[in-house]
Amino acid sequence: MEQSNNVTVFILLGLSQSKNIEIFCFALFLFCYIAVWMGNLFIMVSITCSQLNDQPMYFFLNYLSLSDLCYTSTVTPKLMTDLLAERKTISYNSCMTQLFTTHFFGGIEVFILTGMAYDRYVAICKPLHYAVIMSRQRCNTIIIACCTAGFIHSASQFLLTICLPFCGPNEIDHYFCDVYPLLKLACTNTHIIGLLVIANSGLIALVTFVVLMLSYIFILYTLRAYSAESRSKALSTCSSHITVVVLFFAPALFIYIRPASTFPEDKVFALFYTIIAPMFNPLIYTLRNTEMKNAIRNVWCHQMLLEGK
Repeated sequence: MEQSNNVTVFILLGLSQSKNIEIFCFALFLFCYIAVWMGNLFIMVSITCSQLNDQPMYFFLNYLSLSDLCYTSTVTPKLMTDLLAERKTISYNSCMTQLFTTHFFGGIEVFILTGMAYDRYVAICKPLHYAVIMSRQRCNTIIIACCTAGFIHSASQFLLTICLPFCGPNEIDHYFCDVYPLLKLACTNTHIIGLLVIANSGLIALVTFVVLMLSYIFILYTLRAYSAESRSKALSTCSSHITVVVLFFAPALFIYIRPASTFPEDKVFALFYTIIAPMFNPLIYTLRNTEMKNAIRNVWCHQMLLEGK
């Protein structure tokens, strides 16, 4: 007999069953969400209103900040609302929409980080050809490719999940709709679909992470021939990128590279790439970047002087 989908509403179990812990988490994530918006908008305005936008590295950083805002906004507002709610529910359609948008913007972020690593590779390893290779047309093409790849990744995850029948339990042991917790609720054998999810999310994350790390190893090897001053500047920029990459990829790999299963730790690790990484990205890229600090000083000090007249 064919199984049908008769689940119209899912119940999210969230981060904790303790009301005191939920209130603490609400205050913490409210602060984090405000910091994400302020920090990333600060970077976007500073880059857009300065000459840094003409440089490929900051062109990509501008889009990374935009993807951070979109990515965390697919999860955090719902999470904060649920922390104050007695009953944490999400409709089937909203759940599928959240699944699609989360993987879409998450995929874009992964590929933009790859584009930024390619930019640093060209800048350090092929400096004489940098202006030609990283033209504005090439940068726009890379951003379009990132969005296209993110859409393909998200659409495949969405199609794998939306075909599943849900006819029994409707409690999702997570704070947002993701593939593995939903596979656990499906009224069918999900072994093959689980392998396809690993081939999609898991391998994309793993291959991208390995490529990024190899590119930075090659960059560090090339830096040996540079002067101490040039080496210090390049290392400062690359260390910022590496910090962001590890902060984003390490927890994502823990969740998606293994066979389809869920652990209580998944929710904690997911917080790193959905909230913590988008919050720290602006700090990582500004505190260790002299050009970014100068641009922020020029843009915002100039604005305050204009307002004071």
